[in-house]
Amino acid sequence: MEVTITNDGTKTRAVLKGRVDTTTVEGFQKDIVPLMEGENPDIELDCSDLDYTSSQGLRIFLMLQKSVIARGGKMVMANMKSQVKEVFDITGFSNIIKII
Repeated sequence: MEVTITNDGTKTRAVLKGRVDTTTVEGFQKDIVPLMEGENPDIELDCSDLDYTSSQGLRIFLMLQKSVIARGGKMVMANMKSQVKEVFDITGFSNIIKII
């Protein structure tokens, strides 16, 4: 799992690449700490290269969403592959996290 974070001054963008599963979730959680603690609470997650997320990954996305809301920001997940979006839809996470 790779996370590339950039900040353009108005929002923070993170490009997610790979799979969030049992073997990668710990590293993924560490990689997104800057998103949870950064000064800019407006976050866009580019999921065009996110191939899979387990329930453990969903938990991390929910933690990030809560952090963003607590800081008065907005989070969106963009360019999600259909198989990943299906996981969000089935679990109801697409009603909690904005997907564009």
